[in-house]
Amino acid sequence: MKMPQPLSPIIRIAKYTLTDEVRQKSFMVMFVMCAIFIFLVRGCYHGDYMVNGQELEAGKIVIIVSKITFHVIAFGVMFLAALLSMRVFRRDRDDGTQSSILSKPINRWQYVAGKILGLWVLLIIFMFILHGIVFVITSINLKIVMPEYLIASLLCFFNLLFVVIAVLLLSLMMPDIAALLCVMGIGIFGSVADGIFAMSHSPMAQTMMQQPHSQSGLTFWDVVYYLWPKLSGAQWFASSFIGNEGFRELGSIYPIINVLIYCLILGALLFWRFRNEDII
Repeated sequence: MKMPQPLSPIIRIAKYTLTDEVRQKSFMVMFVMCAIFIFLVRGCYHGDYMVNGQELEAGKIVIIVSKITFHVIAFGVMFLAALLSMRVFRRDRDDGTQSSILSKPINRWQYVAGKILGLWVLLIIFMFILHGIVFVITSINLKIVMPEYLIASLLCFFNLLFVVIAVLLLSLMMPDIAALLCVMGIGIFGSVADGIFAMSHSPMAQTMMQQPHSQSGLTFWDVVYYLWPKLSGAQWFASSFIGNEGFRELGSIYPIINVLIYCLILGALLFWRFRNEDII
């Protein structure tokens, strides 16, 4: 089956981007570090834990350790996504690849789409392999099969897309390291805000403040909280599938919707901004 003409350049650029990034030392270093981390926590899956003289259930230990490993891998790959994305345009511009590609009958939006697709696919494979290793270790050591672990990994792919698009966009407007730090700041602020929000709405916090949470009206900080990119919220939503927790209400899926909307908005801004770039 012949590939549609507009998609052919995108696929070629995506393949080139993927293979080019794999050859980078930073990518290999991050992969080795993550693999070593998974190997080191392998001993935590034996399930022989005692608390107050009572042996804990192995299944519960597996779920706890698996969730911790899940979050570490997800955060690590998001950092790698920012690290790889921040220098893509600059490297192509400096070595002449960008001007060479765009001198051919290839539109700018096809070039940008190919770069996004190549980075995203590479990071998806990277994350899924690491999560797959944890899945295999869990299945072999304790004979506990958790397919929901792989489902949770799939849901984290949207966070990777957000990071790739956001860093590519910011790298056109500021130094590479500044783009990296900005996206990291977005993620850290979102995680802190989620933690504060959860604590302030807990029954214990309400009792200590001796005032019920008012459901009427939204404050400025409530608006900021709900409109802020929900990277950590999307990741926690994904991890809720581990152990078959699921989500109790429709609002639990909001972080995923939030991240997808940001991907569309930032993607549109990225295509518009690159269209006005001077190609040297």
